[in-house]
Amino acid sequence: MKVAVAGAGGRMGQMLIEAVIADPELDLAAAFDVPGSPIFGRELAGVEATADVAAAVSVSDVVIDFTRPEGTLSHLRACTAARKAMVIGTTGFSQSDRGVIAEASKVIPIVLSPNFAVGVNAAFKLAATAAQILGDAYDVEIIEAHHRHKLDAPSGTALKLGEVVAKALNRRLSEVARHGRQGDTGERPQKQIGFHAIRGGDIVGEHTVLFAGLGERVEVTVRSQSRMTYATGALRAAKFLQGRPPGLYDMADVLGLGV
Repeated sequence: MKVAVAGAGGRMGQMLIEAVIADPELDLAAAFDVPGSPIFGRELAGVEATADVAAAVSVSDVVIDFTRPEGTLSHLRACTAARKAMVIGTTGFSQSDRGVIAEASKVIPIVLSPNFAVGVNAAFKLAATAAQILGDAYDVEIIEAHHRHKLDAPSGTALKLGEVVAKALNRRLSEVARHGRQGDTGERPQKQIGFHAIRGGDIVGEHTVLFAGLGERVEVTVRSQSRMTYATGALRAAKFLQGRPPGLYDMADVLGLGV
C-alpha cells in the first residue's frame, strides 16, 4: 500500500514517515509540506519531499494528514479529485469544516479521529462504560495536558471524551459543557461536564475523565509518552481503508469498538 504523508516536516509528520518506512506492508510513496519546510533536501527512503500536493496524492493509495484545518481541507480537495483515501488526525475543525469532510466522504473513504492511539480509543470505550454504570450521581470533569506548542484547546481527544460520556448519560454536550471556572461560579450544576486544559513543556498528551461521587472517585486516565502511538494507530487506519467503499469512519470502526 502506497502512503503519502502530509506535513512531512512537522514533528508528527516525521514520526509518520519513520513508522511507514519501518512497516513492511507499506511503502512511502510521497512526503509533502509547505514551501520552505526543513524536510526538503533530506533523505526519505528514496523519496524526495515536495510542495506539489497534487503530484504527491497522485502516486499514493492513501494520504495521512496531521496538519492544520486549513491545510487538511486543501489536501482533502486533492484527494477527492484523485479518488484517494485519507486518514485525518488534524484537530480544531469547525462544524462547517466537518460538513466539508462529511461531503468528501461520499466520494472517498476517510478515517477521521481526534486521536489514533489505540490506548486512547480504549479509554473512550472505558469512559462511556463508566458513565453508563455510574449515572447522574457522579459529577464529570475532563482534564487534559499537552505541550506548549499545541494550538487548540480543549484537545480534540478531550472533546471526544466529553461526547462519548454525554451520549452515555443522555445529555447534549453543547448544553452541559463548561470550559474552566473563575470567580463566583455558584454551585456546580449536577449534569455539567467540565473541561480543563493544561499547556506546558513537552507533554505529549494526557487525558483524565474524573467521575466524582459522594465518598468515592473513579478516574479513567491515559498518558501518551510518545507520538509513535499516534503514528502506529494511523497506519492501522490506513490499512483498514484499503478496498473500503466511500464513507466516514473513525478509530472505533478500525478497532471494532463500537463506541
